[in-house]
Amino acid sequence: MTTWLFDLGNSRLKCAPLRGNGEADVAAVQEIAHDGRAFAGDAIDALPATFDDAFVASVASPALTATLLDALARRCPRASFARTQLACDGVRIAYAQPQRLGVDRFLALLAAHARGPQPWLVVGVGTALTIDLLDANGLHRGGRIAPSPTLMREALHRRAPQLPLSGGDYVEFADDTLAGLASGCEGAALALITRSRAFADDLLGVPPRVVLHGGGSAALLPHMDGVVAAPGLVLEGLARWARVMAP
Repeated sequence: MTTWLFDLGNSRLKCAPLRGNGEADVAAVQEIAHDGRAFAGDAIDALPATFDDAFVASVASPALTATLLDALARRCPRASFARTQLACDGVRIAYAQPQRLGVDRFLALLAAHARGPQPWLVVGVGTALTIDLLDANGLHRGGRIAPSPTLMREALHRRAPQLPLSGGDYVEFADDTLAGLASGCEGAALALITRSRAFADDLLGVPPRVVLHGGGSAALLPHMDGVVAAPGLVLEGLARWARVMAP
């Protein structure tokens, strides 16, 4: 049997096969971009032609999710949707209404906990910047949501088109606009992560390990110490969920 994992985010679809040991093969991740409404051209045709099972996590629009499900229905007989649960695989969610926690954040917490019983600060950098604290016992202590550096740049460009949408290198004090934009938007994300690390240390009495994932994480990594880079963290968590929930 062949099983594939699908993580449909706000700007990309990421998919990877499930290995025989029940883990996501993150070295074989495929990515397909979309604009939030549709996949570009025939990009969806790049999905594997046939397989037996699909496990899907989506935070995208219902219409785009339906497009993915239609494509999967032509390729496999079974597709299961991951949902945020109050407790799963040793993790307990802080939200009183678990369904209000994005499934991508939920799965990232499962994946972090599976990496070892220690405190984790799980940071996702996509359309949004999300920060979630998980203690060594698997208890989610809550989190934060903010615009990612990319979204900050997009918002500034919409209100002030003369401000470039991209470009520039991070420096502490910039001497031109491009560098100033990059430094300000990336610096805002770094400052929020740093503050969260400090308060997590105070709350738990031990510094959490930071794990960073998402399409925008590469820009922040050079400016952070002691961070675990895990681009496929949501897929790792989806594999954990599949292992627990599959009959």
